[in-house]
Amino acid sequence: MSDLATTDLAARSPYGVLTDPATLTIQRLLPGPIERIWAYLTESDLRRQWLASGEMEMAVGSPVEFVWRNHELTNPPGERPPGFGEEHRMESRITELDPPHRLAITWGSTGGVSFELERKGSEVLLTLVHRRVPDRATLLNVSSGWHAHLDILAARAAGEEPQPFWENWSRLKEEYGRRLPE
Repeated sequence: MSDLATTDLAARSPYGVLTDPATLTIQRLLPGPIERIWAYLTESDLRRQWLASGEMEMAVGSPVEFVWRNHELTNPPGERPPGFGEEHRMESRITELDPPHRLAITWGSTGGVSFELERKGSEVLLTLVHRRVPDRATLLNVSSGWHAHLDILAARAAGEEPQPFWENWSRLKEEYGRRLPE
């Protein structure tokens, strides 16, 4: 995707799009500087405020255990949908690292997730790519999940209070069900 196309994608819509049949790309234009957004990606205490905690040694091949406690992300958290527990853990590994521009990690049974940061004046364009999502059910979960988590990151980076996580996630899952092809 060209620089112009990615910037246009972020400016047009906060929704993720399929850039391949099994690849979700989602972008956010965030207040900088880039080093601060990098810290939100890599430092456990900051990352747990929008996604999941877990210490991250900054080296390719290093393991990372992500620990989600989505009910702690917003106050109030909203009502948790059936099938979700209070905590979820996932073992990952760093596959690419170019601070403060690129971080790629393994992600469960999918092809992995990459985060790219690009300076855009005083803002930072975050491009998240989740590759090789195996099926539609997983695609709807990761699309709505990334969108809801990035909404929280954008609010935190702007010094605002994010909306209740679980209500946003549930609304987004329905919306992605309409937006993404069967």
